[in-house]
Amino acid sequence: MPAIITNKFRIHNAEQFVESFSEASPNVYYLGIGRPQAFTTSTRGDSRTVNEGSDSSPLTPVDSVQDEFYTFDDLLSAKKVTTSDVSYVIPRRNWTTGTVYDYYRHDYGNRITGTTTTQTANSGASSLWDATFYVVTGDYNVYKCLDNNGGAASTVEPSGTSTSILTTGDGYKWKYMYSLSASQQVNFLSTDFMAVATNGTVSSAAVDGAVNIIKIKSAGSGASVSGTHTNVPIRGDGSSGECSVTTSGGVVTAVTVTTPGTGYTYAYVRNADIVTAGATDLTGAELDVIIEPKGGHGFNAVKELGGYYVMLNTNFEGAETSNSGDFTTQNDFRRIALIRDPDSGGSAASATTLRGVKVVRFESSPTPGSFQVDEEINQATTGAVGKVVEWDSTNRLLYYVQTRFNDEGVDSNGNLTAFSGVNVITGQTSSATGTPTSTTETVDSVSLTSGYAGAEIDADTGDVIYIEQRAPITRASDQTENVKLIVEF
Repeated sequence: MPAIITNKFRIHNAEQFVESFSEASPNVYYLGIGRPQAFTTSTRGDSRTVNEGSDSSPLTPVDSVQDEFYTFDDLLSAKKVTTSDVSYVIPRRNWTTGTVYDYYRHDYGNRITGTTTTQTANSGASSLWDATFYVVTGDYNVYKCLDNNGGAASTVEPSGTSTSILTTGDGYKWKYMYSLSASQQVNFLSTDFMAVATNGTVSSAAVDGAVNIIKIKSAGSGASVSGTHTNVPIRGDGSSGECSVTTSGGVVTAVTVTTPGTGYTYAYVRNADIVTAGATDLTGAELDVIIEPKGGHGFNAVKELGGYYVMLNTNFEGAETSNSGDFTTQNDFRRIALIRDPDSGGSAASATTLRGVKVVRFESSPTPGSFQVDEEINQATTGAVGKVVEWDSTNRLLYYVQTRFNDEGVDSNGNLTAFSGVNVITGQTSSATGTPTSTTETVDSVSLTSGYAGAEIDADTGDVIYIEQRAPITRASDQTENVKLIVEF
């Protein structure tokens, strides 16, 4: 049975996602970074080999329970995504001279009356959302194309913010929709996407069911009178719409809407009305009346331009000094993950940043050695195994992860054993050693109990709803990584 999920369902899902950040009982989202170790072919604790690709070509993540668990194993840090970090976006389409833009139609993809052919745009698109019917200009104004002058190239860039339809010198007709603010340009503008929002002034000026564009589908024949014939009624379920029809050489050559009217969801112009208006003996003419979206052009820019994409914009600023210790700058990362409603310390997470790695603090005497980033560490007494993420020699804090892979977290018996007690820890590459302290204290924002601290984000809590593997990104204390995550619904 033929069926379709409409664009409105996609927009509904996007709306629900955006609203989930700010509603009365909101979801809490964190964007995490992880995977300090290289992608490779690794052996798990159960001795099975897992192929992860390579740093230059990591494998695509799998939507599986396994990959969700893996995400927490080597999670480094996570930052809360706030309402101000979220925006509806649409594909970016820069106005470029010499381009033939599609124009807005309400019936792309439908059968053309009397044929088995579907209505397509000049670009060949068979749906409005695939058509190139809007642009952003050099002034960061966004316009919807209402008429492309019969498929001609656009050579005059639209400008201005009038709520009236703009006709440029190349014969195009444009509708101003909104402007990208300075904040939107910084946070929600990328090479491929741009923010979309409804302009209040434009929305207030929109007229529901108005008719502004009528196209000539068939010019007809036999009109014995040339000239412009006025007060031709636009018929349908609306009211008050009128147009002028120009005939020359026996055919219709132009149609201009003179009174847009209101309330139209379908409309047409009858040959008989054109003849009555003065186009004597005209037959066979067919005019396409373009029906505007609900509320009129500009009433709801998100729905009208296909805003079923959402952008999350997050900056990782050096060590995130608001809570030092949560973000390492001594190691790189290869994974980005979006986590919904994780816990921290057994309760719903709420802090701005969360540390994803474990920590041990060493005694000052004997003096700890210099541990190396990414080296394996062992604790012979317990059999615990880990991987160094960062060594803070000033505070004698060793940050590490324990994954389910051999030489990264699994001991000789195949178990993931925790580091514990005042038992010496040894670096397998540097040969550095350190004796954990038994003191309960807070050092550099790390709360340690008997010398140890677990991750601030509780492993395997919440839902991992996005995973991205990528080539390694090196961090630095004076560097900011900007992540723009696009979610398509």
